[in-house]
Amino acid sequence: MRKLLSYCSVALLLTLGPGRAAWAQGPVALNHIALYVVDLQKSADFYKNVLLLPELPEPFKDGKHVWLRIGPHSQLHIIQGNKVQDHDINTHLAFSVKDLPKFMAHLDKLHVRYGSWKGEAGQTTPRPDGIKQIYLQDPDSFWLEVNDDKF
Repeated sequence: MRKLLSYCSVALLLTLGPGRAAWAQGPVALNHIALYVVDLQKSADFYKNVLLLPELPEPFKDGKHVWLRIGPHSQLHIIQGNKVQDHDINTHLAFSVKDLPKFMAHLDKLHVRYGSWKGEAGQTTPRPDGIKQIYLQDPDSFWLEVNDDKF
């Protein structure tokens, strides 16, 4: 019986391949994204008021952190202390909304600039799969995509 179990174990490992046995439990899941910002309050206000992200309790209680909910099991951690710098649009966070025109109207009401990938103000960019996207920047110039993906 021990020999049979040993052969089965070896066969399972060979089937999964080297290093894949750990993945049998499932892939990793996004826990949080941390953004290092210049002005904590300005950034927190932006994410709470523009993207409508709910604030969460954070354990540090040092005035340098704000935690926000970005998904059922994911968070955005905003951390005070960065210096002003530019960011490339290719590095961006992407969010989905149910109704992109309604969200665009929300941005218009708040006078938040947004546009297509090419920078055309108030315009969307269609992806090859039909999803529409807009791009905007937060107070620290981090790029954000908002799209109407229904995945």
